[in-house]
Amino acid sequence: MIATEDLPAVNATLNGVTAVLLSLGYAMIRRRRTLLHKACMLAAFGVSTVFLASYLWYHAHAGVKHFAGRGWIRPVYFAILITHTVLAAAVVPLALTTVYLGLWSRHPTHRRYARWTLPIWLYVSVTGVVVWLLLFRLSF
Repeated sequence: MIATEDLPAVNATLNGVTAVLLSLGYAMIRRRRTLLHKACMLAAFGVSTVFLASYLWYHAHAGVKHFAGRGWIRPVYFAILITHTVLAAAVVPLALTTVYLGLWSRHPTHRRYARWTLPIWLYVSVTGVVVWLLLFRLSF
């Protein structure tokens, strides 16, 4: 059983794994390895789904942790957090649509969506780790 206080680290790990899988999936499609691309992207989608469930559970039970940093890091943190949060809300319907289009072999439309979805999803995954580092691991 994972303790509630351990979930932020678990969630950061899930975000990091998602970023790696997205990057591998992109590399695979660039090499025309479509089955590996599909496997990586479906794994990224699955890991992101587990992340979302864990994130929501954590915040329902632990509430909000406030950023304690002072000085120059404070506006940096909030700039990252705000863009992360807005884009995280956008990535859910984008990822659902992109995965759906890929699974149903609607490749031209899938590619158009993926050109937007991938960088947004990757940004959200990486900044999720950065937010965790700034909030829970680094002190300023």
